[in-house]
Amino acid sequence: MTQTLTDRALIEEASKKSALIWVHGGDSGSAGAAGAGRALWHVWHDGAVCLVGDGPGEQPLHGLDLVDGGAATVTVRSKDKGGRLVAWSARVSELAPGGEAWTAAVEELKGKRLNAPDGDHIAERWARECRVLRLEPAPVAVANLPTGSLAAPPLPTPATTRRPMPAGLPKLLLRRRGRKR
Repeated sequence: MTQTLTDRALIEEASKKSALIWVHGGDSGSAGAAGAGRALWHVWHDGAVCLVGDGPGEQPLHGLDLVDGGAATVTVRSKDKGGRLVAWSARVSELAPGGEAWTAAVEELKGKRLNAPDGDHIAERWARECRVLRLEPAPVAVANLPTGSLAAPPLPTPATTRRPMPAGLPKLLLRRRGRKR
């Protein structure tokens, strides 16, 4: 079954408007398959989702089995309600650094990258240390949305949770508020 124009338009509009997509890599990457998907920031460029990762300070792509020529399933959420809107199969291609397609994708990605530590030299760092991937919708019908929640435990991370508030902080805050009156 091939993709209809309506399916293609839904995929494109949903992907353009959503700040995050959920990606399940590999041939068994249907939503709900074994292995957790991952929320990734992206841009829609030239008929496909483009994303960057696997470098220091960038989003992790390892463990997703996103290989050049492989397959993935992308789930896009609704911007206003946050629920799953559409899931689609994608062909993965890794863009070669310095190529015409890589340069065009990186120009789009640079505009969406928030808080980059090296804003002026980000393209050079991405060429050296990161992977730029293109996830193009496969010419098949849009995947059926799963019926389950797809909830998964968080991935291990070196990040820590907030520590308890220092005992003297409430007094300090109340004292400042008192001076303003």
